[in-house]
Order: sequence, then C-alpha cells, then structure tokens
Amino acid sequence: MRHRKRRGKLGRKTGHRNATLSNLAAALFYHGRIETTVAKAKALRPFAEKLITLGKRGDLHARRLALARIRRRDRREVVHRLFHDIAPLFRDRPGGYTRIIRTRVRPGDAAPMAIIELVEQPGTAPASQSEEG
Repeated sequence: MRHRKRRGKLGRKTGHRNATLSNLAAALFYHGRIETTVAKAKALRPFAEKLITLGKRGDLHARRLALARIRRRDRREVVHRLFHDIAPLFRDRPGGYTRIIRTRVRPGDAAPMAIIELVEQPGTAPASQSEEG
C-alpha cells in the first residue's frame, strides 16, 4: 500500500532532489513567486513552509537550521530576508503560507506548469478590515 507516501521523488536521487528544493525555496523567498512544474511546486510547498516556520521561531538555532537547508552562494542574504521580511508577515498565521496556481502547459514537453507564491507578499501591507466599513 502506498499510504503516507506523500513526498514525490521528482525523478532525481536524494542529493539532487534536496538541492533542487533548496534552490527553488531560495528563489521563492527572494522573488516572492516563481513558475515551475506542478510536481515541483507540490514538493516545494512543505519544504518552504517548514522554513517559514523556522523563520517565525527566529532564534539562533532556527537560523542555523535554515542556513543548513538552503544551499546557495547567497544563502545568508536569503535567510536574512526570510527571517526579517517574510516571517513577520506570517506572525499570526498558523500555516498555509504558500499557494499553488496552475497556469498552463509548457509547449516543449506538455508539462503542467504552476505558479507557487507566498500568500502575503513582502513589501505590501496586508489589507485591514477597518478599511471596508
């Protein structure tokens, strides 16, 4: 039975898959939204949301865990952005920090594409309910 087999392998070995998810997460935190395949977006979602939860914790150990999981040359800048710009946006949200929007089929190989984005974008103030009424 395939119960509880959530994580997709993406046709890669473990190291390659972890590097792919790390690079996708760094791009997501740097740009706020990225376009990728649906399979990669679904694999990225739990990886990125766990990193945002680490950012919400905000302590030194959480920062070091995030630095260990993001493997890029500019990882210190990405982790700084995660802890200082992105995590405070989700301070009161218990989860569900990203959304996946299916967009199109890629012309070259007919792969279904999707946009994965942060629910709250850095640099924009969240809409307050006092403005409505």
